[in-house]
Amino acid sequence: MPYGNFNVGSSHSQNIHTTSKDPPLFFVIMRFNFKIALLILITVSLATLVILYSICNKTQSTSLPEQSNIVKQQQTEVLDIDCDINGEYLVKCKREGPEVFLPFAFLEEYFQVYGKLAGPDRFEWSHSYSKIYHPKTKYDPTGVFMYFENYNVEGRDRMKCVSATEGVPVSSQWDSGGYYYPIQIAQFGLAHYSKNLTEPEPRISTLENGDKEMVKWLIPDTAIVERNLNHNRKSNVLEFRTSENYNEGIRMKLDHVLDFVMKVDVLLNGNSSLTVVLQNRETKDAYFLHYITSDIFITTQDSNIYHGLGTISEWRRLTRDLIVDLHKGLNYASKDKSKFKIARQKLKVISIMLRGSGAIDNLTLASSEHVQQFYDAAEWFVRYQDADTGGWAIPVKRTLAPGFLVLEPGWYSAMGQGHALSVLARAFYHSGGDQRYLNAALNGLKPFRVASADGGVLATFLNKFHWYEEYPTQPSSFVLNGFIYSILGLYDLMTIAPVDQAQEAEFLYNEGMATLKSMLPFFDMGSVTSYDLRHVTLGIAPNLARWDYHATHINQLLLLATIDDDPLFKATAQRWIGYMKGKRAGHN
Repeated sequence: MPYGNFNVGSSHSQNIHTTSKDPPLFFVIMRFNFKIALLILITVSLATLVILYSICNKTQSTSLPEQSNIVKQQQTEVLDIDCDINGEYLVKCKREGPEVFLPFAFLEEYFQVYGKLAGPDRFEWSHSYSKIYHPKTKYDPTGVFMYFENYNVEGRDRMKCVSATEGVPVSSQWDSGGYYYPIQIAQFGLAHYSKNLTEPEPRISTLENGDKEMVKWLIPDTAIVERNLNHNRKSNVLEFRTSENYNEGIRMKLDHVLDFVMKVDVLLNGNSSLTVVLQNRETKDAYFLHYITSDIFITTQDSNIYHGLGTISEWRRLTRDLIVDLHKGLNYASKDKSKFKIARQKLKVISIMLRGSGAIDNLTLASSEHVQQFYDAAEWFVRYQDADTGGWAIPVKRTLAPGFLVLEPGWYSAMGQGHALSVLARAFYHSGGDQRYLNAALNGLKPFRVASADGGVLATFLNKFHWYEEYPTQPSSFVLNGFIYSILGLYDLMTIAPVDQAQEAEFLYNEGMATLKSMLPFFDMGSVTSYDLRHVTLGIAPNLARWDYHATHINQLLLLATIDDDPLFKATAQRWIGYMKGKRAGHN
């Protein structure tokens, strides 16, 4: 037993030792299969991921363009939508993706901006429609007045005509019947004075002067034409007398183009007339401009346009822009108030006729007669000044705005007075010292010393600052542009008048400039200027200046900056120029 047990034990022991060194094949195979299985599983998983990624990527690559196109289509498609404007009304708009487009017609009206197509692919937008004039030199009272060489006063719609009696505009602004408005008359004179300094010398053709230049007139058997010495004029003149038959006047045949300003010294007796015939070179239509012995301003009948020369039989110098006279006549006759204009190049003068009895001298046609038209204005101010008050009264009623007392006919305007001073000072200078013009200008200072409540033009702001009122209302209105124009008139007179006669104008000018410097900020509304100060005196909303008045404020300040070195004028002007480009004052 012991031997047998030993053997068995020994054998077991050996087996155990062998097993610990060499594992059975089963376990080897299992370990091997597990590694392979894990490797296969990982490989299959990676392959699956690669395949899935490839499939997804392919699917995505084929579906993204479709989605992109959809988004792009949604972004570029233009849709009609309604735009709710402040909850007050709807405007038809366009939407393109996130962008919304409002019609410019709405923007133009709502924001008072301006724009126009400047070609098929360009649109020009502007916040204002007026022009700024930057002075090149210091303002000269003997020279151009501001930028008035660009003015065409007689061509304005609110001008009824140019009076053939006085040679100055007749306004219809506040009375369709027509009246003489000193401000417009002065601007007419200042414009022609300025044009004379800036335009080329005029072309002048002398047709008849009774002496050296004598045209061949067609004279009916019933008419008499003589050239005789006129002792009062100290020259030969053409005298005429015709029958009462309308068709038996004397006539000058012409074929004159380009120059349409007629000047003539004329004496008409009784029921006499001077007629100029214009023809449309394209349609051959004829228009008859009749200058007759009548007190009417203007009237028409068919193609006949009548301008009254007055009924007094005396020599007068008649200066007429025939194109202006024609257009005023055509518009006067228009029942639908349409504005008719025939281009200058389409017209020519084909005849001048005289009827009745009288005489003429120095008949000319010219491209312009600016000097004569300037003096027509200056003479009007000499003739029609009120000697006691020194003023030129406005003969129509004016209602500035609700809250102001109505200005009854006969009121004075500081702007009218100032403009008149600018005309008369230049006439005094240009004439070589005609004392009539200086006397009228000095007398024109009187209303500046009289309170507006008492019939003058002087107002006071905050019981301190003296202001010259364009409209002497109660309460005061403090219109800015009219005040500055009055200051310029005072400056013109104090500069041109002899030193010993300029003191009062200089005193009034200095007071006005001190007031302007103190009160100018009251007119700054942060995005535009105020026309007046009714928001202060009436306690209502500001009366914002139209862009043309806003530009006038700027142009006036730029001009003042050339004669007064206070930086306030230039700095304010530059800020206000910015408002014309859409800039606004900052906010908190």
